[in-house]
Amino acid sequence: MPSSSLWRDADFRRLWVGQTASQLGEHTMLVVLPLFAVLALDAGAGRLGVLRAVGQAPVLLLSLLAGAWVDRWRARTVMVLTDAARAVALGAAAVAGLLGLLGLPALFVVAFTVGALSVLFDVAYQASLVRMVRRDQLVRGNSALEGSRSAAQIGGPALGGALVSLLSAPVAIASGALFFAVSFGSLRRIRRPEPVPVPERMAPVAEHHERPERTSRVRHRIHDGLRFVAGNAWLRAVCLASAAFQFSFAATMTVYLLFLPRELHLAGATVGLALAATGPGALLGSVLAARLPGRYGHGVVLVSAAVLGNGALLCVPALHGSSAATVLALLAANFVFGTFSQLVNVTVMSVRQAVTPDGMQGRAAATITFVGMGFTPLGSLLGGFLAQEWGLRAGLLATTAGMMLSPLLMAVSPLARLGRRLPI
Repeated sequence: MPSSSLWRDADFRRLWVGQTASQLGEHTMLVVLPLFAVLALDAGAGRLGVLRAVGQAPVLLLSLLAGAWVDRWRARTVMVLTDAARAVALGAAAVAGLLGLLGLPALFVVAFTVGALSVLFDVAYQASLVRMVRRDQLVRGNSALEGSRSAAQIGGPALGGALVSLLSAPVAIASGALFFAVSFGSLRRIRRPEPVPVPERMAPVAEHHERPERTSRVRHRIHDGLRFVAGNAWLRAVCLASAAFQFSFAATMTVYLLFLPRELHLAGATVGLALAATGPGALLGSVLAARLPGRYGHGVVLVSAAVLGNGALLCVPALHGSSAATVLALLAANFVFGTFSQLVNVTVMSVRQAVTPDGMQGRAAATITFVGMGFTPLGSLLGGFLAQEWGLRAGLLATTAGMMLSPLLMAVSPLARLGRRLPI
């Protein structure tokens, strides 16, 4: 948890509350939309893969632009505007559901819209923290913000699964609009002035590139972000490991959301409960992230936590039936996965922020997001294909096994050699 000095900062508390509400809305929708498609619209593996791919496509399409924009704008402005837009989009979807117009095409539009706005928000809140706290407070600040994401993982899946199963899709979707409205209100109350950052440039540009053309300036800012990340050995390794993990995890979740209700015959609320078990684990992971890297070394923590967390999901394809023992095993696997994946997330974010200049924070975060998560739409499509062609159990085994590539890439990279102190 962050130090008491951070908690005494009213603006940091407002950032934390706003980010928590926004993440809760985002994680609720990540479960509500696919579960509604599966349970209410009887979507098959192929259509579910397409729905998840559509929601993830903005990461590939917009991440680099988002980084360039955030490095030129006030992060708070970006967060407030995206919260308002997501609340409006989901509110409109809820109304469409009440009118009986919420079919798969409408879900595709909602998923893409919310995904695009979430890309902007996620880049902005990471840059906002760096502009708000001292460098020596980054690990604790990240622990708090990533802990808030964990809180979203506790409430979001359980609430989303229960709402879709027990009430209606419009009610479930309206809950997301409410969370984004709460985030909007909290972030609007931040009082600390945030100057527009002066972007870092990697090298002087030729005179003909310095003319005030917006497209040219954005293109050069994106190029600088790519060059910076590509030129840093730690950040290159983060990109490769993240890409391997996110691709395999997207494939895994597509099969997983079909495997639980159709192979294990679990109700929607039980599916939500099983997914929510990652939340308490992630809270524990956030606490551990503030202590373990400084004690055992960042490299050791990264590799070992990735092995343990990803390896926990390898047990899920062996489960059968919907007995209490099966549900408990699912809860345990998701808890372990949540704990160690969160430990990896916070540690990686702290490494990235420590080696990145202030004026490059948005573009560095966006570049890593672009490379790390840009292949998730293909992963979701692959998961749908494997579930359809190989069957749910074999498909889930293949995709969870693929997640082990991420710790392997970290183990052979400079990340594994990081010590107790972050590089500067």
